[in-house]
Amino acid sequence: MADYKDTLNLPDTPFPMRGDLAKREPGWIAQWRERKLYEKIRAQSKGRPLFVLHDGPPYANGDIHIGHAVNKILKDIIVKAATLDGFDAPYVPGWDCHGLPIELVVEKAHGKDIPAARFRELCREYAAGQVERQKADFIRLGVLGDWDHPYLTMDFRFEADIIRELGKIQRNGHLYLGAKPVHWCVDCGSALAEAEVEYEDKASPAIDVAFPVADCADLARRVGLPADGDCPAYAVIWTTTPWTLPANRAVAVHPDFVYDLVRTPKGILILARDLAEAAIKRYGFEAVETIAQVPGAALEGMQLQHPFYDRRVPVILADFVSLDAGVGLVHIAPGHGHDDYVAGLRYGLEVANPVGGDGKFYPDTPIVGGQSIWAGNKTVLQTLTDNGHLLAQETIKHSYPHCWRHKTPIIFRATRQWFIGMDKESLRAKAMQAVEDTEFFPSWGRARLEAMMKTRPDWCVSRQRNWGVPITFFMHKQTGELHPRSQEILEEVAKRVEKRGIEAWFSLEPSELLGADAEHYEKAGDTLDVWFDSGVTHACLLKEREGLKHPADLYLEGSDQHRGWFQSSLLTGCATDGHAPYEALLTHGFVVDGKGMKMSKSKGNVIAPQKVSDTLGAEILRLWVASTDYSGELTISDEILKRVVEAYRRIRNTLRFLLANTADFRIEDNGLAPEAWLEIDRYAVALTRRMQEEVLADYRVYSFHTAVQRLHNFCSEDLGAFYLDILKDRLYTAGADSRARRSAQTALWHILHTLTRLLAPVLSFTAEEIWALQCSGDSVFLTVWHELPQQAGADDLLARWARLRELRGLATKRIEELRAAGQVGSSLQAEVTFLADGADYDLLAGLGDDLRFVVITSAARVERSAGETRVEVGALGHEKCERCWHVRADVGADPAHPGLCGRCVSNLYGEGESRDKA
Repeated sequence: MADYKDTLNLPDTPFPMRGDLAKREPGWIAQWRERKLYEKIRAQSKGRPLFVLHDGPPYANGDIHIGHAVNKILKDIIVKAATLDGFDAPYVPGWDCHGLPIELVVEKAHGKDIPAARFRELCREYAAGQVERQKADFIRLGVLGDWDHPYLTMDFRFEADIIRELGKIQRNGHLYLGAKPVHWCVDCGSALAEAEVEYEDKASPAIDVAFPVADCADLARRVGLPADGDCPAYAVIWTTTPWTLPANRAVAVHPDFVYDLVRTPKGILILARDLAEAAIKRYGFEAVETIAQVPGAALEGMQLQHPFYDRRVPVILADFVSLDAGVGLVHIAPGHGHDDYVAGLRYGLEVANPVGGDGKFYPDTPIVGGQSIWAGNKTVLQTLTDNGHLLAQETIKHSYPHCWRHKTPIIFRATRQWFIGMDKESLRAKAMQAVEDTEFFPSWGRARLEAMMKTRPDWCVSRQRNWGVPITFFMHKQTGELHPRSQEILEEVAKRVEKRGIEAWFSLEPSELLGADAEHYEKAGDTLDVWFDSGVTHACLLKEREGLKHPADLYLEGSDQHRGWFQSSLLTGCATDGHAPYEALLTHGFVVDGKGMKMSKSKGNVIAPQKVSDTLGAEILRLWVASTDYSGELTISDEILKRVVEAYRRIRNTLRFLLANTADFRIEDNGLAPEAWLEIDRYAVALTRRMQEEVLADYRVYSFHTAVQRLHNFCSEDLGAFYLDILKDRLYTAGADSRARRSAQTALWHILHTLTRLLAPVLSFTAEEIWALQCSGDSVFLTVWHELPQQAGADDLLARWARLRELRGLATKRIEELRAAGQVGSSLQAEVTFLADGADYDLLAGLGDDLRFVVITSAARVERSAGETRVEVGALGHEKCERCWHVRADVGADPAHPGLCGRCVSNLYGEGESRDKA
C-alpha cells in the first residue's frame, strides 16, 4: 500500500493547541512594555475622534481583589474595542491616595506619637508602595494604559488642583460652614461621607416614653373637651436611641394623622389612632377608653414637659412621621438626625449636641455626663423607670448605619463642618438635570441615581484627619467669617502646594499671606473628604492633561458607586461647570461565589485574581469577565473557571485550524476575488460579516457577554460543526494551488483576521500571539476592525444556506442513528438520499455532486418525492480511497494508482477536480 500522506495539504502551525497562558503571558506583557505599545497606539490614533473612559481611582491600600480585576478588565475591553473601532481611546489609570485607612495602617506600624509632618510623610510613602503593588497586578491582567504616568491624588500638582476646585465651588456659592448633624464614627473620630456608611442589623432598646402635657386645659381646648378635663395627660413617643433624649427639643406629629386621647390607669395618653391598640397592649393596660380624637395639626404648638429635664418642648408638625412602627409621635433631637434638623430649622429649635467626638457625653450634661452613649442608654432607661415615664421596653433587631471601615455603629451628631449645600444656588436642580442628560448602562441606574439626588442631604466635605488635602481657608477668630481675599489667598496656597505638596499648608504661618490681618484670623483645621478628592479628578485630570477631554464619554464602576464616586463626581461637576463630568455611566455588579455568597476570607471562598493568573492565565479571567452578564452579580468558582477554560480551548482550537490551513497562503499572492470563490466560501464570509456586525453592535453598547456568546457559537457551531468540518476534504486533498483550495484559504484568511480582531479586546494575549504568526504589523491593537469583501446577494445566500444546514442536519442525525446501531462506521462509508420536492429539491439538486461534500458522505443524491423532506441512508460496499478515505466505485480504476479514487488521481496527476458549490 502506497503512503500518500506527503501528497496531502496537511495543516501546519507553530500555534500550540495548549496556550500555556500562565507561563507565556508575562513574556507578552514584557514585550508590550519594551516595544512601548501603548505609546505607539497613542501616536497612531492621533487625529481620530476621542473616546475617553475616565478611570475611577481604586484606593491605594491592600492587594487587588477579584472585584478590582472585574473593574479593570471591563475598562480594558471597552478601551481596546474603541481603539479597534477607529477612536483615539487613551486610558490613564489613577489612585485615591489620602484618607483614614492609610492613616490607620501607618499608626499601627509606627504608633500615634509621631510629629504630624513625619506622619504625613509616612502616609505618602506607604501609599506610593501600594500603588506600585496594585499597578503590577493590573498590568498582569493584560490591561493597556499609561502606567508610567498614572494620576495620583497625592501628586503635588493634583493636590493643588483639588484645592482650586474647592475654591471654585466656594466662589459659586455652594460651600458653607454650618453646625448640623452628620454621620460620625467614634472609632474614626471623624465625620463620614454617605458612601462610607453601610447598613447592618443591630440590637437596640425600643422604648415608649411619656412626655407630660404641660397644660391640660390647653389640650382640652384643642380637642373640644371641657376645660377642666382629665389630667395627667401624656404625649407618647417611641424611639430606639434612648441616648438622644438628652438632646430632645420637640415632639413631632403628622398633620394629617388622627390621634386618639385614651384614658388609661396611667392617665390620658395621646397615640396615633392606627397604632393605639397595639401600644395599649404593649403597656399591659386593659381598662381603657378613647375620649377624643383630633388631627395632628390641632396639636401644633402644645407644650410638653421633657421626661427627665426641667425643660418644656413643643409639639411640631412633620411629614416624615410614619405609621410603620411605634406610636405615630416622634421625639425630635435636631442635633442627632437629619430629618430632626430640617424640622428644627422650620421651628427655630436649638441644635443641641451634648456628645463629643469620642462618643461620650460632655461632662456638664445632666444625668449622663462623662458616659459613653451606650452607657447613657442604660442610665436614661433607669431614670425613666424611676420617674414613671417609661411605658414599655423591648430589644429589637433593626437595620442601623455602620462605619464601612470599623464595622461599628455610627451616630449622628451636630458639629461645625463644611458642607456643599444641595439647595444652594440650585445645585440639586442642576444635578437632577445632569442625571436626565446621562446615558445609563444598564438603564435602571438612572432611577437609582435620580432617587438619591432627590433626597440626599447636604454633602459634608470636611474631615478631622491628618493625611488629606486641607481646606485652605482663613476664618475670623470671632465671627467665623472667611477672609475677604479668600479666593486670592487660596490660589497662593495652591501654588505653594504645587511645589511642596499639602505640607506647604500645614507648615504655613498665617502672617506669610495675611500680613497684619494674621492676628485676627486662624487656619481652617479640617481636611477634605477623600470622596471630594476622587470627585474632582475629572477637573484635575481630564481638563489638565493633553490628549483627554471633558466631560468623559464614560465612567464605569461597581453598583455601589451610585452613592459614591458617581455622586461625588456629579455634584462637583455641577457645582463647578453646571453639568455632569460624564456622558454615560456603566455599572457592574459584585462578585459572589458559586453559591451566590459574598466572598470573605473567613468563609474560605475567596478567589484571588493573582492565583488565577498564575495557574490558568489572566486570559481565562478576562474571558470569564467578558462572558458574564455584569449587570447583576458575577458568579465565580473553580468549577465555573473550568468551564471557561473549556470554552477558551474550543475558541483556540478553531483559531489554530485557521492558522494551520493558511500557513502557505498570502492574500496578496494567493487570494481570490469573491466572484471566484466557491459558493460555500462566499456563504461563510457572508456569515462572518453578519456575525461581525452583531458583535460590533454588542461592543458599542457594552454587552460583552452576548458578544462572547456570538463569537463562541460562531467558532463551535458555524465553523467547527459546519463549515470547517466540510472544508477539511477540500483543503487537504485538492491541489495546493488549485482554485478550490485557494478559495477556501481566502475565506479562512478573512475569517481569521475578523475573529482575531473581534476577540482582541477580550483575549488580548491570544490575539497578539496570532498576529505575530500570521499578520503583518506590530500589534493587533494598531489596527481597526477587519473589512470583509462586499458581496452582492448576501442575504439570499445566507437564507439558502441556512436551509441547506437544516437539511444537512436531517442527514447527520440519521447517519448517527445508523452508526449507533453498528450499520455504518464513519459517515464516509454512507450514502445519503434526500427525498424532496419543491424548493428543497431545487436547493439540494443545485449542489450537484458537491452535495456529498456538504453532508460529508462518499455519495449523495436527491430524488423527487411529495410531502415533507426526508432522508434515507445506506452503507456503501466500495473500496476506500487510501488518500481521501472516500468509499467510491472508481477506487483502483487507474491501474497506475490502484489505491486511489478518480478524484485523487486527477488532483495529483491531472487537471484537478472541478468544484463549484462546496
